Amino acid sequence: MTSTPRPASFVIKGWHVLAAFIVFFGVDIAVNAIFMVSAFRTFPGETSMTPYEDGVAYNATLRQKRAQAALGWRVAAGPDGADAVRVDVSDRTGAPLEGLKVTVHLERPATEAGQRSFDLREVQPGVYKVRTGVLSGAWDLDVTARNDRGDVAKADRRLSAP
Repeated sequence: MTSTPRPASFVIKGWHVLAAFIVFFGVDIAVNAIFMVSAFRTFPGETSMTPYEDGVAYNATLRQKRAQAALGWRVAAGPDGADAVRVDVSDRTGAPLEGLKVTVHLERPATEAGQRSFDLREVQPGVYKVRTGVLSGAWDLDVTARNDRGDVAKADRRLSAP
């Protein structure tokens, strides 16, 4: 006697494949949409409130950088302990530059909340300090040093504190 094979109780048909295809890509698209909306809400991509004006003024920024390079000033900035900022300014020979008006602007890298600006005082020739209060986390530090003749040197640093 020969036995005939029993037909399978479940057979994958075309509509099963279509349903699986639609479910798979539907879940994929939904998850990607959730991630995109979440990413856009947390950071819209703008780093400036006036991007067009910043672009137009970029040539002035380049002129300022060339003038600063011609001056030869060196600006070193960073934390001085847990609650202060120190800026050292020297000329191209390494001699300290005295009598400058030095200002710093602190802000968080990803937000404008908590911005602070300070005028530093000269504590010794070419060394300028200010107490900022305890800085924790990441901060962008923008330094501007000017002399009486109107010469300007700018520098920026990223500070990271525990």
